[in-house]
Amino acid sequence: MRAREFVTEMTQGKLSTRNRSATVGLNVFSDSEKANSDYTLNRVMMAVAMADGSGKPIDMDAKSWAGKKRTASPYTEVEQQMLIQAYKAAGADYEDLNKGDLDSEEHPAVNTTSPIEAFKGY
Repeated sequence: MRAREFVTEMTQGKLSTRNRSATVGLNVFSDSEKANSDYTLNRVMMAVAMADGSGKPIDMDAKSWAGKKRTASPYTEVEQQMLIQAYKAAGADYEDLNKGDLDSEEHPAVNTTSPIEAFKGY
């Protein structure tokens, strides 16, 4: 066997017919924007987990609320300012979805008291 047959860098990103015929069920895919397929890989694997092989459509959004964007969640105002500095230094576009509000509060409709009576001891 020649080295170029098992060293994949020698094929310059192409799979030979010989290697392709020895591979079962080979699929390749990318996102439609041809940017970064990491997110698409995640969504495809989620869809596979939901699929049953019947051919029926899967009820799943193609993108989550984060979509193709990365997320950062600072806990403090200092961390928020550090992120803003970093965004500017890296030339990244960013949007503060909570508009500076770093409080984590439950919606008023969420139960705030336990329905279980507290243990008062023996």
